[in-house]
Amino acid sequence: MKIAFTTNDLVHIDAHFGWAKKIVVYEVTPNGYEFLETLEFFGNLQEDGNEDKLVPKLNALSDCTIVYVSAIGGSAAARLIQRNITPIKARFEEEKIDEVLNKFVKLLNSNPPPWLRKALRTDLATLPN
Repeated sequence: MKIAFTTNDLVHIDAHFGWAKKIVVYEVTPNGYEFLETLEFFGNLQEDGNEDKLVPKLNALSDCTIVYVSAIGGSAAARLIQRNITPIKARFEEEKIDEVLNKFVKLLNSNPPPWLRKALRTDLATLPN
């Protein structure tokens, strides 16, 4: 499954979804995780009320299952959920990306909570046969 993280420094979950200029994407499996890419966004991303600024991000994250953010607006969260992408707010300011990834690997090797099992089923259903 692909997990994305909004970030300013490529190490911490420290960017608001709408304002994020960088989003890093990882593939996570029970065997570990692998960095895939850094998505970069330009323009006036801090313009509140400009919902069009979200479209490139929503399109770029279309194959992600989860996106971690430091903060996110209600409209953006709803638009992610409509696309079967689960937004998750970091537990504390500047939570480290690698720590979250390691927790996810452990979680995948145990008994994932219902919301994650549902996300995994959705993720598997979108794979080509």
